Amino acid sequence: MEKNSRIFVAGHRGMVGSAIVRRLVAEGYEHLILRTSGQLDLRNQAAVDDFFKHEKPEYVFLSAAKVGGIHANNVYRGEFLYDNLMIESNVIHAAHQYGVKKLLFLGSSCIYPKMAPQPLKEESLLTGLLEPTNEPYAIAKIAGIKLCEAYRDQYGSNFISAMPTNLYGPNDNYDLNNSHVLPAFIRKFHDAKENGLDHVEVWGTGSPMREFLHVDDLADACYFLMMNYNEKLFVNVGTGEDLTIKALAEMVQEVVGFKGELRWNTSKPDGTPRKLMDVSRLHNMGWKHRIALREGITAVYEEFKSMNLEHVRMK
Repeated sequence: MEKNSRIFVAGHRGMVGSAIVRRLVAEGYEHLILRTSGQLDLRNQAAVDDFFKHEKPEYVFLSAAKVGGIHANNVYRGEFLYDNLMIESNVIHAAHQYGVKKLLFLGSSCIYPKMAPQPLKEESLLTGLLEPTNEPYAIAKIAGIKLCEAYRDQYGSNFISAMPTNLYGPNDNYDLNNSHVLPAFIRKFHDAKENGLDHVEVWGTGSPMREFLHVDDLADACYFLMMNYNEKLFVNVGTGEDLTIKALAEMVQEVVGFKGELRWNTSKPDGTPRKLMDVSRLHNMGWKHRIALREGITAVYEEFKSMNLEHVRMK
């Protein structure tokens, strides 16, 4: 990519897209093409086609998606499958139709089989059954990977895919009905602290293990891949380190300063037992994450307090 290249960041107001924009701006890129969902509905094929025809982006970061935690994935199954299939199909096809030089598709670690060997290697895709609670989202993301591969095979398109682990960072979603586990913990413990509660209910047993990557590290990895990677196989992006949900809860509790008790509601689902990414391919290319988990959570909580405190109190 040249500094004056026309670059479309799809989903630029989301957590991932906004981090990619910050990274590109920091590098001095001058022609970012950005549209809100109100300005451009990526589920609408005609609208996407018209956008690519007139804007002629040369590079595309496809980070737009309908996302959520266990609850949202499990309840809004049709929406998660349909919306994500339409977004990725329309953007990838238009990128091919209008001669985009390179596209990076962002997936998710949930693409892997529930019982795949740990740590998760790229080659484990489609070797077993998916975790039922987020199967529709996972199937949509797998379809996006395969669409990029198919367009590369048939048309020679330089479309690559990156699969990030669990993410957190600026512009995260703190709605308790559809947020991911880390921001949900921040919100729960903050509310409990502000309201003087003596305990917080936490879903599951606390035994599943998860890996967490700061979204600014993901954006850095995406930029690295866009500049350096041109192969068919998708790339895992993570830290290569994990911890139990219980340990995560205790870490967030300490950062927030909530002094009460954690009560585990074991009637709620745990999800996949473990999701640790094998990031050896990315490490061997020369990229590694920089932001340690406690450091990242501390920074995110400071931002949460300054930007959302009044909103949280109104809830």
